[in-house]
Order: sequence, then structure tokens, then C-alpha cells
Amino acid sequence: MTTTTAASAALAETKEAPVFYVADEHDHPEGSSTMLGFWLYLMSDCLVFAVLFATYGVLGANYAAGPSPKELFDLPLVALNTSMLLLSSITYGFAVLEMQKKNQNAMLFWLVVTGLFGAAFLGIELYEFAHMIHEGATPQRSAFLSSFFTLVGTHGLHVTFGIIWMITLIVQVWKFGLIEANKRRLLCLSMFWHFLDVVWIGVFTFVYLMGVLR
Repeated sequence: MTTTTAASAALAETKEAPVFYVADEHDHPEGSSTMLGFWLYLMSDCLVFAVLFATYGVLGANYAAGPSPKELFDLPLVALNTSMLLLSSITYGFAVLEMQKKNQNAMLFWLVVTGLFGAAFLGIELYEFAHMIHEGATPQRSAFLSSFFTLVGTHGLHVTFGIIWMITLIVQVWKFGLIEANKRRLLCLSMFWHFLDVVWIGVFTFVYLMGVLR
């Protein structure tokens, strides 16, 4: 009887054991910070985009007798795409405000809206890429197109990873609520998402607008 009771207690303890992303939570030593570490990551990512912008600045006028930005870029479509990403930044801000008010359902709603805006941005960007490639403006056509696809495509990959991260956090919050770990992760994703908006404003100005004005 004692053995059975001990086994039942061990089983109950196993069932109550927190899953890995809760069990791994621990007190951070003084002077260390997840947010600080994430800021350092963003600065390193900023250097990556700085290199890509510099590369485009050097190669962006080398068309190799191929199509130029004026012939390729559809500014109304790009403006629509830009509005999708900027609106997603606003809706993520609403999600953070609801998180601070501890309104979990409202926060999840705004996260879903943000993800939909991000997906719309990616869909329009993929349509633009497909149309350009269909017209023969492939990355290997000229130095301009190589640097363009690399810069804009790298940003698109970041948005894709951001959406995947967002979906993961939606599931975690839905299952485990607004625990401190999830709040911290949501704030890190907020910094990442707004960073992508800032980078895209640079892309829209430096690549699209200046490209058409050349």
C-alpha cells in the first residue's frame, strides 16, 4: 500500500512538473538583462542591413543594359505594401497596451491582426518578385537586381521569422497566460517588429523612391 501511494505521489509530481520553457525560468543576476541582450542582437542586425544598404548604394545604378527601377517599380503597389507594415506596427502597439492592462483576449486579437497585416505585406512582396522575374528581371540579370533582391529579400525573411515567432507566442499566451516570461518575449518581439518597420522605411525611400527619381 505504501509503495502504491509513493508511486501515485511521484506520478502526480511528474504531471505537475512545469514544461521546459517555464522550468528554464530563473532569476537573472544583477546587471544582466534579456532586454539588453536583445538590444545587442538588434544592433548586430542593424549592421547586417547597413552592409546591404551600402552594397545597394554601390551597385544600384549598374543595370547592365537591363531594366531600370523606373521600368520595374510600381510605386502605388509598394505604397500599399508599406501601409500594411506600418499598420501592423500600430496594431502591435495596441497589443502591448492591452498586455499592460492584462486584457489577454484583446491582446491576442491585436496580435492576430498584426500577423494578418504582416502576411499581407509578404504576399504583396512575393507578387512583386514573381512579376519582376516573369518580366525577365531576375537576380542574375544585373548588379542592380542582385543587390535589390538581396536587400528586400533579407527584410522579407525577417518579417517571415517575425510572423512565425508571433504565432508561437500567441499559442503560448493562449495556453499559459500572461506570465512574466511571455510578457518579456512579447516585448522583445515588439522591438524586433518595430525595427523591421524602420528598416522598411529606409528601403522604401532609398530603393524605391530614389530609384524612380533617378
